[in-house]
Amino acid sequence: MAASFYHLLAFVVSCLVLFLSCISRAKRRPNLPPGPPGWPVVGNLFQAYRSRKPFFEYVDDLRCRYGPIFTLRMGTRTLIFLSDAKLCHEAFIEKSALFASRPRENPTRNIFSCNKFTVNAAVYGPVWRSLRRNMVQNMLSSSKLKEFRGVREHAMDKLIDRLKAEADGNDGVVSVLKNARFAVFCILLAMCFAVEMDEETVEKMDEVMKTVLITVTPRIDDYLPILSPFFYKQRRRALQVRKEQIDYIVPFIENRREALLNPAPDRSSAMSFSYLDTLFDLKVEGRKSAPSNSEIVTLCSEFLNGGTDTTATAIEWGIAQLIENPEIQSKLFDEIQSTVGDRKVNEGDIEKLPYLQAVVKELLRKHPPTYLSLTHAAVEEAATLGGYDIPTDANLEIFLPGISGDPRIWTDPEKFDPDRFYLGKEEADITGVKGVRMMPFGVGRRICPGLGMATVHVHLMLAKMVQEFEWSAYPANGKVDFRGKLEFTVVLKNTLKATINPRVSG
Repeated sequence: MAASFYHLLAFVVSCLVLFLSCISRAKRRPNLPPGPPGWPVVGNLFQAYRSRKPFFEYVDDLRCRYGPIFTLRMGTRTLIFLSDAKLCHEAFIEKSALFASRPRENPTRNIFSCNKFTVNAAVYGPVWRSLRRNMVQNMLSSSKLKEFRGVREHAMDKLIDRLKAEADGNDGVVSVLKNARFAVFCILLAMCFAVEMDEETVEKMDEVMKTVLITVTPRIDDYLPILSPFFYKQRRRALQVRKEQIDYIVPFIENRREALLNPAPDRSSAMSFSYLDTLFDLKVEGRKSAPSNSEIVTLCSEFLNGGTDTTATAIEWGIAQLIENPEIQSKLFDEIQSTVGDRKVNEGDIEKLPYLQAVVKELLRKHPPTYLSLTHAAVEEAATLGGYDIPTDANLEIFLPGISGDPRIWTDPEKFDPDRFYLGKEEADITGVKGVRMMPFGVGRRICPGLGMATVHVHLMLAKMVQEFEWSAYPANGKVDFRGKLEFTVVLKNTLKATINPRVSG
């Protein structure tokens, strides 16, 4: 009888403990933003796949249905999307330290980031502060950028020569993205390694960088780790690509190290300073040793990849808009002519070209190179945003077109209209300090450190290309297809081909 009583008591206690545990778990369940219902285990993963749309279009559809903050469950990952200026201001300006970190990465990405040893990938803390401080102060400050003016001018001359050569051999038709990308990459290579490389070396380095980007493209096992055993070939391939990347880049590192230790009498072929120079003896908080060669490869790769495709993409969209809006192209050319005359436009002229500045700002508003900004993560469990909980293991994603195309804060946002800025009808601080209305480079503590360099490149390239050539549609009288597709950035779905006619000076 006593035994039965104790069994019954044990059963009741067990039930009570289970009940209280369930209540406790329910209380701990975060109050996430709304979102589409998902399936067990996979969440919304297959729904996104079955939509047959580019992911950014799928996100845009959900934004229209669920509002400016919503949740997607992608396998084991929780993605929370923001597409509202006020929410972004709350997250990245008012609560900037709270949402300044990065989420966990898949193992393949960690191979290439040396366990988050990069400015963009590092979690919020001493490593990130050290790496960012070094990049900004020693490389990307306005004074340091001026030291590479000659590099940019040389690259612009090469760009114009390449466009002329391609047009001469192709009935006036040129590829915009390919040539813009080559020019920007040449600038960044010179800034990174302090040497001017021949075309064959540039193309080989570009191939190495592209292979890395392709290799780290997200896969389904990033969201469902249980499937990882089925992707062993991809992981093996990632290790091979990483080895090839290190084997190719380390000799450039060692050559520069040797040149600094034993400078040659004639250094006319080398530049006096580079990003690489800042990394050899870089002191990182919490570490006793300087970066290893593999870490230096990672940091150099970040520098090159971060500034190439974004800038080239902006140029492609910019030329597309100038073709589609010839009156804007004419107005821009007239401003350059009246300000610069027959001499070559240079970056010192940019501040005297207000319409050019308006065109570039409108370009970055209408066509941010990436539609989803770099992912953020909360640094503590108590984080809230817009009245919702933001768990530390959630990916906080920013859908940029939802902000820069918001009719509540922009007049006729679908129209490409530089006059909104040129005539002072509307204004926007792209740094977000004075308020968030557009954020092509992010805002707050994790704002892109290359903002100043990127805007210099875009202004200078557009000015040069418009000064030298009149741009028109190919085929003649055709319309530009402004649909986008996701590569490393959002580029035109149909790569832009254009017809150029040299301007007649004087």
